[in-house]
Amino acid sequence: MKKKFIVITGGVLSGLGKGVVSASLGRLLNEKNKVITIKCDGYLNVDPGTMNPVEHGEVFVLNDGGEVDLDFGHYERFIDINCKKGWSLTSGKIFLSLMEKERRGEFLGKTVQVIPHVTGEIRKSIFEIAKKEEADITLVEIGGTVGDIENLWFLEACRELVRDVGRENLIFVHLGLIPVIDAQGEQKTKPLQQSINILRERGIFPDIVIGRSKELLHEKTKKKIHWLCNIDEESVISDPDLTYVYELPMIFEDEKLGKIISKKLNLDSPSPLKKWRKIVYKLKNPSKEINVALCGKYTNLADSYISIMEAFYHAGAHLETKVNIKWIDTMNFERDSDSLGNLDKFDGILLTPGFGFRGVEGMIMSAQYAFEKDIPFLGICFGAQLLFVAFCRSTLNLKGANSTEVDPNTPYPVVDLLPEQKAISSKGGTMRLGGHTIYLKKGTRIYDAYKKDKIVERFRHRYHIMREYAEKGIEKGLVISSFDETGRIINSIEIKNNKWMVGVQFHPEFKSRPNRPSPIYYSFIKAALEHKQKTKRN
Repeated sequence: MKKKFIVITGGVLSGLGKGVVSASLGRLLNEKNKVITIKCDGYLNVDPGTMNPVEHGEVFVLNDGGEVDLDFGHYERFIDINCKKGWSLTSGKIFLSLMEKERRGEFLGKTVQVIPHVTGEIRKSIFEIAKKEEADITLVEIGGTVGDIENLWFLEACRELVRDVGRENLIFVHLGLIPVIDAQGEQKTKPLQQSINILRERGIFPDIVIGRSKELLHEKTKKKIHWLCNIDEESVISDPDLTYVYELPMIFEDEKLGKIISKKLNLDSPSPLKKWRKIVYKLKNPSKEINVALCGKYTNLADSYISIMEAFYHAGAHLETKVNIKWIDTMNFERDSDSLGNLDKFDGILLTPGFGFRGVEGMIMSAQYAFEKDIPFLGICFGAQLLFVAFCRSTLNLKGANSTEVDPNTPYPVVDLLPEQKAISSKGGTMRLGGHTIYLKKGTRIYDAYKKDKIVERFRHRYHIMREYAEKGIEKGLVISSFDETGRIINSIEIKNNKWMVGVQFHPEFKSRPNRPSPIYYSFIKAALEHKQKTKRN
């Protein structure tokens, strides 16, 4: 079978959910085909690793250490694959590659231009990835919105790609907004029409159009798009507002999108989503409910912690539990310590990842409050380090203990740079990244969660808990529950006498899947359920 390509574009405005659409297409098609995903982003950063989560959203970390766009999280969760950092193509990465070639003299004095050199580099990258991975279908998502200056070379490269592979082996899927003016109640197609016209000006003619709207597209709306945009009526597909993004593949299946794509690309019809529907049913029909506080510093943009949210949903579905998440900016605790009492109404507290010093004292106060009130607690990465800071201050009586990231002059540097990080000045891609082996200690909560001696989880950090201080805490109830293979890096800690208090240096949310929830999140939710039952919280 010849290699097939599906290019996904977006129009009208950003944030419509192209990543979820792309992932849903992969979910429809991957039962009978090997599907991989490529994300093309227009920004000049080589990767999003140095970008602020409040501006860009979560930095998703891959097994191979790649720092990539959060849409890769959707790809992995929906398609159940492990993506690779080479599948992330940014303008910065493409330009850097070209400039390095130019400096080496590979262009033999020719003028280096957007066309053919930039577009050629993009096409070459797409081909090499598809060939190396032996993919049957390669999904190529173009970031941003058609009409943006920074994605023009990606659009042009995909237009040129048609000539390389043949029109029968590549289709274009376009996602656009279909707003509703409440006073009229009519689904408006004009913005979508205009975004399709922009694509046509670029020489791209969509094969399938997906309408993002509040509800399923009306038949009248589909017919209008069919006639005015020259799209087969059956190829106009709904993308309505949903409670959970995992419902979208089912909507697509109900509208026969998988069969339409298979017909256009000459593929076998996709298998029904029976197992997927069962998982979504559990997610939407819980018999129990808990409230969890997410305490951190990037709480004004939910996408900063999207993988954490999804890990809660996965574990909750398997425990028939709805997890209500409340975002809490820890700066509030610094301004008013009495507001810590608001944490009493929660069944569990998660202390989030992060960097820098803003809001840190409030995060430490959150950990200390959970410790004193015996509320189930999970600290992730930075959250685990600050749990340890709170323990050192209160239990070991090390006043002023801190991380050197927060206070370089702390008298007790209980969290400090990894030795290999001290000589590093470049910020991009230089943290301890990706999947690393973790050795678990039997008889601990983390061992009970994973039921294994050895696991692999993903990391993204420069600082770590100092073993010399951690060992001083053992007789005071601290448990060092896992190490790296050298025994040098502490990968998790626990507080022995509390109901459930765990801090992990790694990010278990990155490997969580709807069909295979993260063991540590699963265990945390179980502890929160038990806490709720014992305290008889309604």
